[in-house]
Amino acid sequence: MSILINKNTKVITQGITGKTGQFHTRMCRDYANGKNCFVAGVNPKKAGEDFEGVPIYASVKDAKSATGASVSVIYVPPAGAADAIWEAVEADLDLVICITEGIPVRDMMVVRNKMKANNKRTLLLGPNCPGLITPDEIKIGIMPGHIHRKGRIGIVSRSGTLTYEAVGQVTELGLGQSSAVGIGGDPINGLKHIDVLKLFNDDPETDAVIMIGE
Repeated sequence: MSILINKNTKVITQGITGKTGQFHTRMCRDYANGKNCFVAGVNPKKAGEDFEGVPIYASVKDAKSATGASVSVIYVPPAGAADAIWEAVEADLDLVICITEGIPVRDMMVVRNKMKANNKRTLLLGPNCPGLITPDEIKIGIMPGHIHRKGRIGIVSRSGTLTYEAVGQVTELGLGQSSAVGIGGDPINGLKHIDVLKLFNDDPETDAVIMIGE
């Protein structure tokens, strides 16, 4: 079992036409079941085109309607990233993962307050996070897939590099990970350590959890 994502998850990439979005979408599609999981991209100016077979839509709502996607990953530059988060939240996705670093704190305050005021159910991971992975099934974000191994240890961390270090050591010990989640180090973000710990606690296939700060 896993938390948040699995091999059946359908993912939208916001910012799929930028260099970072293209590179990491390609890497994620090359990992495990990624080619079946990454089903759409979003760029209003390039709707109707595609990236390596992944159709591009004008909006998150259009992409969700056409593909049934429930998760979005965001590689949009800092100036537009908060708006991209809100667009995904307004589309009522289950989970939004924002990789972007350097989003103005004020912009994130506005997004957080709007989510609370509108009682939005969407979970936000990040911003400024490496994403998350369920080994041998799916990865979303910038985590290196090759260091992960399927197992029963959950990992949750604010630091991307310390996440990779913990994953590497767990893999070397032959234990493996149920899921690994990077929550991001920004002052205003979505899921906290305690939120992810609750998910791991309810997962019958996670025996222990490594929790890491910054």
